[in-house]
Amino acid sequence: MNIDFNKSGGLIPVIIQDDQTLEVLMLGYMNEEAYEQTLSENVVTFFSRTKNRLWTKGEESGNILKVTSIKLDCDNDTLLIKANPHGPTCHTGSRSCFSTDFNQNFLFKLEEIIDDRFTNPAEGSYVNKLQKKGLNKIAQKVGEEGVETVIAALNETEEDLINEASDLLFHLLVLLRAKDLKLKTIAENLERRHTIK
Repeated sequence: MNIDFNKSGGLIPVIIQDDQTLEVLMLGYMNEEAYEQTLSENVVTFFSRTKNRLWTKGEESGNILKVTSIKLDCDNDTLLIKANPHGPTCHTGSRSCFSTDFNQNFLFKLEEIIDDRFTNPAEGSYVNKLQKKGLNKIAQKVGEEGVETVIAALNETEEDLINEASDLLFHLLVLLRAKDLKLKTIAENLERRHTIK
């Protein structure tokens, strides 16, 4: 990357975005040394203007940001880093430094939680109970929740429909995980279909 560190006196702004949910987590600054350390360790390191030194996010709290991708803007003077946060990003304990009311892409976070349950079974986990019952039961639950969603849409309250649709999406995510498919793959397929028509 041909990053222009000279344009702003040696520091460039860096936007951190959650790789799964796409939520903007924070803004920091990097000099060339911070950028090189971020590349070599695959963990976000900034140049702290208040501490006047390199500062790896989470060096004290353990809430590091693992880099998944780095993109340079069209002016070569701003970075967008997608990362997997290990714990809250903000020093206040919030998910994001921007006080977003809710995670607008929570489906991706939920997919991550379900994947974790498959990989690291937890005592009493509903996902693990479904997993033990096998693919047929998981698929059956998607069918049941689909029918219940239709019934709620036709004969019940808006709140009932919201609850049934939530159950349907949850069970669909479990089924996709059981088949080793990602929500991203479905989104890409929908985007392809949209551009074709």
